[in-house]
Amino acid sequence: MLYAVNDSFYSAQPRIFTIDPSTSPARITAALDVTRDGEPALGLDMEGITTDGEGGFWIASEGNDKGLANTLYHVGADGEIDQGVALPEVLAQQALKWGLEGVTRIDHQLWLAVQRPWKDDPEGMAKLLRYDLDSGEWGAVHYPLERVDGGWVGLSEITAYQGDLYLIERDNRIGADAQVKQVTRVALEGLTPAPLGGELPVVEKHLVRDLIPDLASYNGFVVDKIEGMAINEQGHAWLVSDNDGVDDSSGETYFWSIPLE
Repeated sequence: MLYAVNDSFYSAQPRIFTIDPSTSPARITAALDVTRDGEPALGLDMEGITTDGEGGFWIASEGNDKGLANTLYHVGADGEIDQGVALPEVLAQQALKWGLEGVTRIDHQLWLAVQRPWKDDPEGMAKLLRYDLDSGEWGAVHYPLERVDGGWVGLSEITAYQGDLYLIERDNRIGADAQVKQVTRVALEGLTPAPLGGELPVVEKHLVRDLIPDLASYNGFVVDKIEGMAINEQGHAWLVSDNDGVDDSSGETYFWSIPLE
């Protein structure tokens, strides 16, 4: 089973979806309301989800430039939010309107992807954040983004598998203008995040798969927002696009699987 979330298009009722990928087409088999005090949890823009290993979830909610803060939330198996973790001030004060885009767990640590460079980042560098669940300490590294002619490139997802981090890196272009839709890998061995507020180490990324041929094979236009990825124990990744709730979109949602090796 896979887990997914809706984003701020359905801000009046955030939900966690359970997806059974064993059938074709895959089926959403359950929808769990995310709540505060039993009421719909308003003020969320859920962009990433990972399990906590105990029946609940950690969710990354993206901030914006209108007062919504980038926040980590712990959600119990019943959908109730029981903990919120704000970004440290040294990090939050650097935020721009594009924020947290994914979260994944490795033992007692959470890794998060920031979509695009913030005020304190060098040009072409986005942050990968690490949060230690035991100590509450934060650290970060820099991820080098591809350079394109026109538009922008950012991160849309981060998922751990066998000691490495897998990421979705994409531009915001569609159709024949699309240049970057890809899965990349960052090895964690020997990687030590630095404290926030100082110089950060730059990770080495490796291309795993160019997703443009996959998207073009459906005989529609190449969509821009590949935003979700989950990996099973056998090394198959499932990917999903965001159709923006059919707001200025064709409404198509792509969901497909690829081997990582």
